[in-house]
Amino acid sequence: MKLRIGSRGSQLAAWQANHVAGLLGEQGHQVEIVIIKTTGDRAQDVAFAAVGAKGMFTKEIDEALAARRVDLAVHSLKDLPTELPEGFALAATPARAEARDALVSAKYANLAALPHGARVGTSSARRRAQLHALRPDMEVVEFRGNVDTRLRKLGEGDVDAILLAAAGLERLGKTDWLRERFDPKDFCPAAGQGALAIETRKDDAATIEAVGFLDHADTRFAVTAERAALAALGGGCQVPIGVHCRMKFTQHHKPQDEIFAVVASPETGEVVRVHWQKTREHNDPEAFGRHAAKMLLHSGAGSLLVTEPGGAQ
Repeated sequence: MKLRIGSRGSQLAAWQANHVAGLLGEQGHQVEIVIIKTTGDRAQDVAFAAVGAKGMFTKEIDEALAARRVDLAVHSLKDLPTELPEGFALAATPARAEARDALVSAKYANLAALPHGARVGTSSARRRAQLHALRPDMEVVEFRGNVDTRLRKLGEGDVDAILLAAAGLERLGKTDWLRERFDPKDFCPAAGQGALAIETRKDDAATIEAVGFLDHADTRFAVTAERAALAALGGGCQVPIGVHCRMKFTQHHKPQDEIFAVVASPETGEVVRVHWQKTREHNDPEAFGRHAAKMLLHSGAGSLLVTEPGGAQ
């Protein structure tokens, strides 16, 4: 089967698209990658707050998918809105990579080693808020651009450290300055972070069948729970919400799901965190995620939720 993959043109997006293309090729499919420039790619020098983040990395790709110029799209799952546009399906979620956020620095070994008043670069309201909670002395600098651009600016001394998703650095083999991976209980990742999303047209049964082997059950469970929590909070890329679900095993070797969730204020560093766990048996991922959202709201997170566009997660 001939399949056309729609993808952004960034180095990381290209890696993701080629990774999926390679897996599809191993199944005997002929694969072509079609590069599509998105709003987010065209606005590299503009703060997320100025353009709004919802769909900024997916809208043009969805348009190409709807127009049948491509057959599937490969996204970073955290870029996808919690509700897909009418007519589209999340056909597969491949096995997740590293989900944690990371501190990247040319000079300093970890967050604790950064000096008082250190400058830290990020374009994410979620990361900015959690950094403020842990180190209120830090100066946070709006920092956009692809991974290479951010690393170059870091190397030139524009900032003392940057915050990035560890998965992107690992996929690109750019981990030389990766100093610390944060535990989700202290620094909660974005919903879907580290996971890929294979999006198709809902009515394209042939393509859905072709990519079905890529779907990873545990990843699907985790990201479904995370996205359900985000949706229940009314959130998207523009609000400082972190949600992370993972599976662990009890001392009796039974699978157990745990979910971490946080809402934080980028201005004050005020944080509301919750943690909940439940055995996998009879656990529904959407209900699991919605319960975490209810726990946050019952703990007072509602007053911290941002309703106007802000930084991406």
